[in-house]
Amino acid sequence: MNSVILIGRLTKDPELRYIPESQTAVATFTLAVDRPFAKEKQADFIRIVVYGKQAENCERFLTKGRLTAVQGRIQTGSYKNKEGATVYTTDVIADR
Repeated sequence: MNSVILIGRLTKDPELRYIPESQTAVATFTLAVDRPFAKEKQADFIRIVVYGKQAENCERFLTKGRLTAVQGRIQTGSYKNKEGATVYTTDVIADR
């Protein structure tokens, strides 16, 4: 089962764009999630991707610094950058 729930604060306002072929809204933002058992205060910065009407709502209602809960799944991928090196990605695809 691929399921994740995160609670953290937005590092900046969500960025909204539309997929040209389908005009589907896509919002991306980064969530700073504190590590609960670290001796020093540490956080993980996790990229979140949201699609459709929820993406538009994220862009409208979420702002930098706001405490936010996200539920979704982890998705990995890769692409070639300008130098031709492979870059690996890990995102949370949020559905709630």
